[in-house]
Amino acid sequence: MSAIILKEYMSIYNDYLLEVVERKGQGLHPKPIDGAELLSEVIAQIKDTTNEHRIESLRLFIYNTLPGTTPAAVVKAQFLKEIILGQETVAEITPDFAFELLSHMKGGPSIKVLLDIALGENEVIAKQAAEVLKTQVFLYDADTARLAAAYQAGNAIAKDILESYAQAEFFTKLPEVPEEIKVVTYIAAEGDISTDLLSPGNQAHSRSDRELHGKCMITPQAQAEIEDLKRQHPDASVMLIAEKGTMGVGSSRMSGVNNVALWTGKQASPYIPFVNIAPIVAGTNGISPIFLTTVDVTGGIGIDLQNWKKQVDADGNVVRNEAGDPVLEEVYSVATGTVLTINTKTKKLYNGEVELKDISKSLTPQKLEFIKAGGSYAIVFGKKIQTFAAQTLGVTAPTVFAPAKEVSVEGQGLTAVEKIFNKNAVGVTPGKTLHAGSDVRVKVNIVGSQDTTGLMTAQELESMAATVISPVVDGAYQSGCHTASVWDKKAQANIPKLMKFMNEFGVITARDPQGEYHAMTDVIHKVLNDITVDEWAIIIGGDSHTRMSKGVAFGADSGTVALALATGEASMPIPESVKVTFKGTMKEHMDFRDVVHATQAQMLQQFDGENVFQGRIIEVHIGTLLADQAFTFTDWTAEMKAKASICISQDETLIQSLEIAKSRIQIMIEKGMDNHNQVLQGLIDKANKRIAEIRSGEKPALQPDANAKYYAEVVIDLDIIDEPMIADPDVNNADVSKRYTHDTIRELSFYGADKKVDLGFVGSCMVHKDDLKIVSQMLKNVEAQKGYVAFNAPLVVAAPTYNIIDELKAEGDWEFLQKYSGFEFNDAMPKSTARTEYENILYLERPGCNLCMGNQEKAAKGDTVMATSTRLFQGRVVEDRDGKKGESLLASTPVVVLSAILGRIPTIEEYKAAVQGINLTKFAPISTN
Repeated sequence: MSAIILKEYMSIYNDYLLEVVERKGQGLHPKPIDGAELLSEVIAQIKDTTNEHRIESLRLFIYNTLPGTTPAAVVKAQFLKEIILGQETVAEITPDFAFELLSHMKGGPSIKVLLDIALGENEVIAKQAAEVLKTQVFLYDADTARLAAAYQAGNAIAKDILESYAQAEFFTKLPEVPEEIKVVTYIAAEGDISTDLLSPGNQAHSRSDRELHGKCMITPQAQAEIEDLKRQHPDASVMLIAEKGTMGVGSSRMSGVNNVALWTGKQASPYIPFVNIAPIVAGTNGISPIFLTTVDVTGGIGIDLQNWKKQVDADGNVVRNEAGDPVLEEVYSVATGTVLTINTKTKKLYNGEVELKDISKSLTPQKLEFIKAGGSYAIVFGKKIQTFAAQTLGVTAPTVFAPAKEVSVEGQGLTAVEKIFNKNAVGVTPGKTLHAGSDVRVKVNIVGSQDTTGLMTAQELESMAATVISPVVDGAYQSGCHTASVWDKKAQANIPKLMKFMNEFGVITARDPQGEYHAMTDVIHKVLNDITVDEWAIIIGGDSHTRMSKGVAFGADSGTVALALATGEASMPIPESVKVTFKGTMKEHMDFRDVVHATQAQMLQQFDGENVFQGRIIEVHIGTLLADQAFTFTDWTAEMKAKASICISQDETLIQSLEIAKSRIQIMIEKGMDNHNQVLQGLIDKANKRIAEIRSGEKPALQPDANAKYYAEVVIDLDIIDEPMIADPDVNNADVSKRYTHDTIRELSFYGADKKVDLGFVGSCMVHKDDLKIVSQMLKNVEAQKGYVAFNAPLVVAAPTYNIIDELKAEGDWEFLQKYSGFEFNDAMPKSTARTEYENILYLERPGCNLCMGNQEKAAKGDTVMATSTRLFQGRVVEDRDGKKGESLLASTPVVVLSAILGRIPTIEEYKAAVQGINLTKFAPISTN
């Protein structure tokens, strides 16, 4: 190595040492190494037996280097290969130890090295490499092609490896799941626990730094209490609990599960820093569906405790308190510090000898496989490897894994989601019709990654050794919306790196790493809604609001997104469905957002407080609304705690929605966003094909069968919706479990005219073009009535997409918004610091998530915010201050605008006057005539 290069490397290592000192001052260990240059210097220092940094360099190389396909992993694998081949000698790293280190590197360059050795000429080390390969599952096409070619050329070791794969020995030889798992309880909070508590949105910048991000889970006091429980019960795992609530609502946050695992789980490998698995979480009302999927990724356990139930009187009637809420009584205690036992054989939860609960849904055969393998990824890849090996050898693969659960009910029709799953199912019995309860692999058509979890998705792709998007995927998009409002140093450091990685991986990216097209910060859900061009599609997106109005979309953690990108598949049960239809007539002064809120309120009323939507598909017969407007309903279903939603559209409505999608995809193409595979043009071609099928009658718009079976059917009465409906966090409810849920829906008149509003926000994924037109029209109304518009509270307006702004400019609305704005975004000079104070003016913000995300812009502490957002969690849009809780009230666009103008919640009379003559978002039930 030349002196110049060595000096450059030394500079890199010295910079790293400075960072190590800085992190030590923050109570952190050295950051894991992912760069090739730094690790190359570390290796140089290991080779130099007199180097003062040699011992520390050995530790960093062995224990602090990230695996997978990181640049550092490439360098590490090559050095281990040189040690095994005898080209390098390191006393502390014998060839046997080098093989062990390769076995923990999870694929990519480590697999290449192992194949090089296994298929090489040295028979002794070739057999040793083969034994390590037999334990590996993260192989891709290039790896399996090498094995197949060697086998066909008569290589005996290749045959031996393939035979092991065909028998799935990488799984069968793993230790069995313990029959008993002891846990000690820790109540993290009372009521629903949002993933913001586990991984705050305002700390999104640190998610890829797992140790640093772990410091933000719950509170430092809670972390200390968990550590204390671990010391008191060294033979037990700490089980995090949402008492009287649901665990993990609101987001599909892998970082939340990572944090729980970091504090309560076990280390995945002694050689991989800060990657823990096997967290155990529970909730009185179970686990949010998307959060539970994330728990599966890490081989953890999620338990529906049902440890509180509604109290009934002697006549069997539910007992209610003064507020009309059911009175709950405790079935059994899970107070912090209670030692319980999970029995994986009986599938029961015990306190000593006392049986508390059947938890068989937490320990299905598939979930037990995830636990045994250390996560769901290993099972997905393992099945593919076994199938490949058996086909290559020309043998029948033995049944090793739990077969796909195939539930088929003779004579029963199919719901919409059942039809979509049947169309996209992979590896199921040919010709068999599947109903809800089936657990299958499905083809994924569209994938979305968002920018505050995207760095973790990139890490997951690296860890599973994926280098290119699966050809099965029709289209994938990497957004820039969650970091759009403030282009600070953290965003400047992280986002370009993310966009470059995803662009090279084959994903359409909001920002061009080459700088040839203008950065697009459009809200991810809106873009995915546009690039979904088939209502039979399955969509996976890295956000809980991945809820398309075409197809069926599932919000997912960053890991499931990575798996979908890498394999084009996802594994999940077919959920039950709840059918939602409407009757009556929508009143002129009502907005569709009020119908959305009324749906939740009327459902809870009809089912005596039971949320029948939770964990299920909402099949909403929305027929007359275009995809943009229907998205307002599907987006909100995340807050209804539904697994997903499906819109049932009429033929002509669906065609109109597809034409709009085509035009927006075309704009993306004209901006230069398509890639060499012409993914975007392919989506337009698919849209044209689908439109032709509908028009010809060959394949009409998706409809459920008349004899389909639903868990429940809900009919929403439009006639009784006479006032705007507001979702209220009810921050001062005496029952803390009732705070910060999305289930408290109140009419406008509940508040009177003395409820002060400190800030209004029109934006996020819940608004569409017509909402922005409503803002303009209301300003015109007020100007006509008073001669001017004066704001008594700030009004922040963030369009979800640039397309909407362009269309508003063409139609004259944007000009009127500009007239009354005191601030307008400038892409050439984006804000580099977050706004901390607001004036009573209109702010026209950059397209993106803005206040809803909570990681950049915020309202002032203790404010009462009226927003079109979806987020009312504590601390998300607004934090508390001493003596005043922050509250985020959620309402329709006209209510928000008028509240900002008045500086308070309007009366119903003021509201009606303000919307007079404005064309609010209309809706009419599907005609049955």
